[in-house]
Amino acid sequence: MEKLAIEKGFWKNRRVFVTGHTGFKGGWLTLWLASMGAEVHGYALEPDTDPNFFDSISLSDLLASHTIGDVRNLEDLGKTLRETDPEVIFHLAAQSLVLRSFDQPIMTIDVNVMGTANLLEASRNLQSLRAIVNVTSDKCYRNDGNHHAFKEADPMGGSDPYSASKGAAELIAQSYHKSFFSEGRTAIASARAGNVIGGGDWAANRLIPDYFRAQKNEEALFLRAPNSVRPWQHVLEPLAGYLQLAQALYLEGQAFSGGWNFGPAKESAMPVEWIANYLAQHYGGRYQLGTDRTNREAHYLMLDSSKAKTQLQWHPRWGIDTALDKTAEWYLSFNRGQDMRILSLDQINEYIV
Repeated sequence: MEKLAIEKGFWKNRRVFVTGHTGFKGGWLTLWLASMGAEVHGYALEPDTDPNFFDSISLSDLLASHTIGDVRNLEDLGKTLRETDPEVIFHLAAQSLVLRSFDQPIMTIDVNVMGTANLLEASRNLQSLRAIVNVTSDKCYRNDGNHHAFKEADPMGGSDPYSASKGAAELIAQSYHKSFFSEGRTAIASARAGNVIGGGDWAANRLIPDYFRAQKNEEALFLRAPNSVRPWQHVLEPLAGYLQLAQALYLEGQAFSGGWNFGPAKESAMPVEWIANYLAQHYGGRYQLGTDRTNREAHYLMLDSSKAKTQLQWHPRWGIDTALDKTAEWYLSFNRGQDMRILSLDQINEYIV
């Protein structure tokens, strides 16, 4: 396996601003940054589940500052950014659930589109800022149902409020890059990942958290769309890409601006039922099949990550079996009352080696 191209020395004492640090992906990213000695400033709402990854590893203890704030509040966000004066920004604050977007479409659009616009607007005149990584989703692409892997140049789209909001956030980032940042020292890139799994995600209507909740309650998990194919990947996979991308933006500048895909290997794209069956066989639990008739999400999603592999030397490191095993290890350890910060750091170190 190739050496991971993340330079620990680059991140030591680096001032980094993470929006959404109380969330699942943002929490893992913040922990990884802190473990490398970065000065991490977090800006987010309170965790929206109990339990949650942020509290389970006592992440606030590792932060240089921890601000409870809403990216929809431009004045507050701008004030916090000016006070911290970061060198690198990772923007992960979002409404991240497709099904919730049907119930709360305006909130989803407000957070994902205007939240992104506010972050970029508030970043325009920061003195030390060199790199912004805007995290969106594989669902930002216009899905025509042709079962092809999406490339960065494919058109944005979205037939549901969540997907549309992510496509719109991409267009906002492009417009700010071209209008305000393209000739300056601050470079902007957008990062698109697949269906991310890993320990510490307790969000509703997500397969892995739902599976372990059902198992703990001795219930069978109902699979809404057992035949839907998703590009499953462990959370550390795209986070490694975000870190490598941020390094490149900081060191090389505008050449690395634009969109970047960080998806798993083709063989990790599996139907929902395959995932549930793997967990049942290896870790117990039960599930029952639904149908795809009421499912309003795209049936097939896959990313082409050739650009990241060629230009960033980023490659998936954990296959689907390892990703599921590490995820199961985390949840089962949590249920046994183990120290989850230690276990999470152990998993990061295992990934790096």
